[in-house]
Amino acid sequence: MSITVASVSANFTRDLEQNYALIAQLLEQARAEGARLVAFPEAALGGYLPALGNHGDSVRTTRRSLPPALRLDGPEIARVQELAGDTVLTIGFCELAEDGETRYNAAVCLDGSQIYSSYRKVHQPLGENMSYAAGDGYQAFDTPVGRLGMQICYDKAFPEAARMLALDGAEIVISMSAWPAARTATAENLQDDRWTYRFNQFDIARALDNQVFWIASNQSGTFGSLRYVGNAKVVDPGGNVLATTLLGDGLAIAEVDVEGKFREMRGGMFHLRDRRPDVYTPVVETGTARVDGWREVAHA
Repeated sequence: MSITVASVSANFTRDLEQNYALIAQLLEQARAEGARLVAFPEAALGGYLPALGNHGDSVRTTRRSLPPALRLDGPEIARVQELAGDTVLTIGFCELAEDGETRYNAAVCLDGSQIYSSYRKVHQPLGENMSYAAGDGYQAFDTPVGRLGMQICYDKAFPEAARMLALDGAEIVISMSAWPAARTATAENLQDDRWTYRFNQFDIARALDNQVFWIASNQSGTFGSLRYVGNAKVVDPGGNVLATTLLGDGLAIAEVDVEGKFREMRGGMFHLRDRRPDVYTPVVETGTARVDGWREVAHA
């Protein structure tokens, strides 16, 4: 059985009312195309950080330019549920933890009837840890459109993260981003930028590594000092890009047959079955690894 899925490339700001209006508009467009699953970007409720690196904002200092911190059970998420109706969607936001202080770069999967799962970003780039605490795990979960997994942005650079979701039975992995262009030597055409290239290559590699469907959403336009690269896309388990927005705003929409494609792709070389965990010990053991020509790095 096939389903239609959609991935969003759009610009979200600190203005929650603007965010709700844009969510409603994009959901209407997606439903008109028959989409049952829609992936919104990282930080789609309240926008992302104004800069990466030493931007001076942290949990313990000024919050003037940070996104609004929202509770998972709060009215803002409930309003998204009202907009969702019978459409399953994923969306990123800044989550306020139970202690009323700690913030997480988070995402939630929901429809109008329930919240299926939430996720807190594990891997933090370029000083993001000054503003957010880190999450500590990956878990797949069941929904009316299949078994899903969620990641946020920099997570896609770590093969282990996607592999954990695939091993937990994820059929579709949704990677939500606020992925910008390079900060130095930015290409005149952002489609040719080296960070755009990395964004796209990670999406293709992670889908093919794990033989899963991969839906990558992203912010577009600009926010603070960041210029986002868009390129929302749907990738099949063979690493083929089925639909993409490139740099533009809008939806990447594709029809996917999960069972049929899995049968085709995994009937011969099935990467998850053919693993050799007995020789991967250094990947998971705690200690220090030598990276010749660079420096020692600790692995967790």
